[in-house]
Parts: sequence; structure tokens; C-alpha cells
Amino acid sequence: MACGFRRVIACQLSRVLDLPPENLIKSISAVPISKNEEAADFQLSVDSLLEKDNDHSRPDIQVHAKRLAEKLRCDTVVSEISTGERTVNFKINRELLTKTVLKQVIEDGSKYGLKSELFSDLPQKKIVVEFSSPNVAKKFHVGHLRSTIIGLLGTGFQLFGYEEKLQSNPLQHLFEVYIQVNKEAADDKSVAKLAQEFFRRLELGDVQALSLWQKFRDLSIEEYIRIYERLGIYFDEYSGESFYREKSQEVLKLLESKGLLLKTIKGTAVVDISGNGDPSSICTVMRSDGTSLYATRDLAAAIDRMDKYNFDTMIYVTDKGQKKHFQQVFQMLKIMGYDWAERCQHVPFGVVQGMKTRRGDVTFLEDVLNEIQLRMLQNMASIKTTKELKNPQETAERVGLAALIIQDFKGLLLSDYKFSWDRVFQSRGDTGVFLQYTHARLHSLEETFGCGYLNDFNTACLQEPQSVSILQHLLRFDEVLYRSSQDLQPRHIVSYLLTLSHLAAVAHKTLQIKDSPPEVAGARLHLFKAVRSVLANGMKLLGITPVCRM
Repeated sequence: MACGFRRVIACQLSRVLDLPPENLIKSISAVPISKNEEAADFQLSVDSLLEKDNDHSRPDIQVHAKRLAEKLRCDTVVSEISTGERTVNFKINRELLTKTVLKQVIEDGSKYGLKSELFSDLPQKKIVVEFSSPNVAKKFHVGHLRSTIIGLLGTGFQLFGYEEKLQSNPLQHLFEVYIQVNKEAADDKSVAKLAQEFFRRLELGDVQALSLWQKFRDLSIEEYIRIYERLGIYFDEYSGESFYREKSQEVLKLLESKGLLLKTIKGTAVVDISGNGDPSSICTVMRSDGTSLYATRDLAAAIDRMDKYNFDTMIYVTDKGQKKHFQQVFQMLKIMGYDWAERCQHVPFGVVQGMKTRRGDVTFLEDVLNEIQLRMLQNMASIKTTKELKNPQETAERVGLAALIIQDFKGLLLSDYKFSWDRVFQSRGDTGVFLQYTHARLHSLEETFGCGYLNDFNTACLQEPQSVSILQHLLRFDEVLYRSSQDLQPRHIVSYLLTLSHLAAVAHKTLQIKDSPPEVAGARLHLFKAVRSVLANGMKLLGITPVCRM
């Protein structure tokens, strides 16, 4: 990929260096865009070549780069070879670059960037991803389902619940029940004991307790599906850790049979992960009444998912406060003899601070979605350029979600950040609103001029600096996708798309289509169509639905 140019360069290098082209592919990268019109398109990192060389008396890297460049020759693909700081640089024949990139973008469509040679040596894998993890009846509140919550809910509904309210608005009613019983439990210890008893009955398979919990779960999942749909998210399976309450008892027996389960004076059971009594490595897996804990159920879930899916990798996406928990779970799986524990990975994310709706502090995701839609509708109504829309609510939500996602993904996932509605909804700058606006504007160009111009085009008409910068940036898309696939950080894609949008904004001002000769107009329209296609591909990867009008 990078339209095959990377492989052409690797093949020429392989003849000089006597190395297979495959060994050189990942040492050749597209050069980030520059104001220098004569900038190269690709560069070879000489450092990466010499890393494979164990000879510590290797020559100066710059000298090595110069000697290597002198041995290479320009051809019909590479028009210029030069050296940079610790690199050998390659400039591609400009007309070939234009024709090949635009053709590849249009032909590959949604697969552009994914057919790259960077991905060719990566085997197909089965990956299980656990994310979102809302609490049943906690309306997407932050945190995981705990046995205390389960017990309190069961007890609370028996004390304060109404079947009619449960059926009409399950999550809201159960949340109200939870708040009420939580207050009662703080003042009355007998309520807390009832909650513990309910959870114990649930683990022992009591029919009444199971029936009530199953009702909570089914109604909650119905609500989750509705809210997830607004986000464009669809799961293959809904199975929280409470689903494994029975199998958690099997895990406890397994730990005991392997001599890993240690009983404490209080009657609880723990696992010493370190094996030497280090207090920081002790993990409690059973309460004194014999019921399981969060860690026990996650062990059961991991074992069950391996049996069911035989995964190559399992990724848990949760807040960074869960870091120690997953370290302990993975280590326990390891000492239990499960070698595949190495395939389990925790991807932590940071905390969003200061997110408030007009009604106050945010508790529920649905409140945020409603706030997004409302604010975006108001913004759109105040802008004179807003077009008449068939479904303004849907457009407002899609643009608003893009704003939220870009804000969230701009930095490292692990980073905390302060939330600002005003910053999120800016139409200019590095925002999701700007991405959506760019996509809609480019789509409008195709609607206005597409019929007459989108046939063949003359590559000689796209040699302006603005066109070349866009083409060079399109070359880098596969590298950006590859980098995000390796470190599981979406910020690389976000940064790429924002740069692409800024380049498109500059080009839109300078590369006019209207009143240009047909040959020029057609070439420019091809360029803008390629930009919109790649922009849409990247947005969809981030969970954003591109809008065509706004």
C-alpha cells in the first residue's frame, strides 16, 4: 500500500542491501506534509537498518545514508533521491503519484489503507473486546456491577418497587429504588444484611431471587440496546460478570484443588499472587459467607470466553482505576496454569472532569446524548449557513456525537481532561464539528458538480502545492491505521483527520471548481472526492457517522 510505492522502493533497496523487501517495508515511511514544495514523499530510516547490525563499530549514520543514496538510482517511479538527517529520501514522479493515489482511494473505497503491505504479515485474529460494562439498572453510571449493588437492588425492589413503573421505565425506576434503599441501608444495618442475604440466595440458585434478577437484567438490556443504538454501537453478546455467579463457585473449587485458595481468620478466602505473602499481592476471592467477588467472577468469565471463542486476544476497556484489578486477574489466571493469560490485555482510560448538563452534574449517558442534541440544534439554528434538513434532530445528534468523540480521543486514552461544552462545539479548530462540516461541504461539491466532471481527469491539472500536500497526506493513511492498531490509541487517526480537514479547507479556497476549465474542474473534483472518502473512512473507524448536510 501507500499505493505500492513503498514496495517499489523496498525492492530497489533490497538489491543494494541484499535483504528481502519484506524486511525493509516497515523502515520506509511516508514523509509528513511540509510547506517545502520540493519535500520528498518517502524516507528510509537508516537507524532502523543499522539496529539489525551487531557491529558496534558501524560508520557514522549520516555517512552511511549518503553512501546508500549514491548506490540507488531514479527510475519511472522515483524521480529524486536525497539524504536527510539520518534518512534516505525518495520523491515520487508527481503525475504518477497523483494518478495512482486517487485511483487507489476510489477503487479501494472503505478498504483504503487496510490493504497495505504493513498489514500483510499480520495474521487474521479472533479478538474479544469487553467494553462499556454498564451496571444493570444504573443507567450507564460509571463503575462495574458489584454484589452489594445486586443485593441492594433485589432487597430495595422488594421494599420499594412497583411493577408498573418497572415495566414503563425500568432503568429510571430501578435507579430510584437503588437510591432509596442505599439511604435506608446507611441508617439501618438490617437492610444491608438483607441485601447480603439476597445476593447469597442468588449465588445458591434460589428460584425467586434468580427470577427477580433475570427480570431486572432483561429489562435493563432492552434499554441499553436502545441507548447503544443512538451511539451506533451493536454488541455480539451481553454477558456481564454477574452472569458468571454459578461458574465462580467452580473457580473457587479449582483454586482450592490447586492449593491456591487460602482461608483467613475472618473466614474469607484469598489468593497470594506473589507466593511469598506480600500484602499488596493478596487478592480476596470469597466472602466469609461463601459468596464470590468481582475478581472471582472475572476469572470465571475469562475462562468461559476462552472455552467459547478460543480467542487470540481479549481486551478489557475500562477506567484506569481498574488497573490493579486486571493485573491481579491476569496473574491469577497465569498461576492457575492458563498460558493464554498472556493474551489478555487491559486498555485503561482516564477521567472526564466537569461534565454538566443544564440540570447539573451528569450521571447518565442518555442525559449527555439529549444535551448534545439540544445544544447542537441551538448552534445550528443560530448559524446562517445551516441548510434546511429533513431530520435536524438526527443531524444534530450525529454532529454532536462527533464533537464528543473527537474531544475524547484527541489525547492519550489514559489522560484525564476537563470537559467544556463551548470548546467541544466550536465549528473551527480541531473539533468534531469541523470534521463534520468539512465532510458535508465536500459532499455538497459532488452534488453540485459531480454529474458533469467525475469521468476521467488530467493528472497535470493537480500539481499545485495544495494538491500535492493533500496527495502526500493521503499516502500516510495506512501508516496511521497501522500505528493505531498496534498501540490501540485512536488519537493518531484523530490527528490525521483533523490535518486532512485543514488541508481540504485551504484547497477549497484556492482550487476553485466553478468557472474553471472542465479539465481542471474535473481533476479538482476527483481530489476533493478522494479527501471526502478517506475522511468518511476515518470517521467511521472512530464511531462517527458522517453527515452530508448541515
